[in-house]
Amino acid sequence: MTDRLFDFTGKVALITGGSRGMGFEMAKAFAERGADIVITSRKIESCREAAAAIEAMGRRALPYACNVARWDELPGLVDAAYAAFGKVDILVNNAGSSPLAPSSLETSEQLFDRVVHLNFKGPFRLMSLVGSRMAQGDGGSIINVSSVGAIRPRPSIAPYAGAKAALNAITTAFAFEYGPKVRVNGIMPGRFLTDISKAWTEEARQNKDVALHRSGKPEEIVTAALYLASPHSGFTTGSVIQVDGGIQ
Repeated sequence: MTDRLFDFTGKVALITGGSRGMGFEMAKAFAERGADIVITSRKIESCREAAAAIEAMGRRALPYACNVARWDELPGLVDAAYAAFGKVDILVNNAGSSPLAPSSLETSEQLFDRVVHLNFKGPFRLMSLVGSRMAQGDGGSIINVSSVGAIRPRPSIAPYAGAKAALNAITTAFAFEYGPKVRVNGIMPGRFLTDISKAWTEEARQNKDVALHRSGKPEEIVTAALYLASPHSGFTTGSVIQVDGGIQ
């Protein structure tokens, strides 16, 4: 399957949190349009299962277990991707977590660090590792998956909202650091019916407060990622696109 605007034949996409949910939907979308995929998450079994699905589509896939929150694990991931494919054209920083806290006072240091490391520190490090190589080579596109929590923070997700706001900020910083050969953009999703939504209340799943009166389907995040990765969005960098159903 190829599109005139979204043809990624010969490209390599590295997607964190790529074994399920929105990350896996993006992986399949890029593979359907010709890209080979590096799929990473914490569990190698999940990575292998997702990689097998990509290979069944006729593309090459590298499963690699990595905890994005751990600074020292990221060079190994990048080295493995370049050893397997020789390059990375598209990096999607999708891995994230938003555990709730009863209050800011009761937020433990362990919880705070876990949220900030996964949602901010890890993407920072991975962008520096991959972006610097992209800038020295043929360029590329980096996509950071943020959250509308960055601009609509609530007490129960304060560390997460802060981490995602910081991710939005460094999206612009990296766009300047690695431009003009590397474009760096972000996507701010609202509520999507991925794996974690199974634990939500029915009211939360319905999401009637947004303009579209519903939550998003995982596949509905795909088009934004395809747009930002495509050379046809070549004049778009340092931008963060809201995909949230019309949140107020």
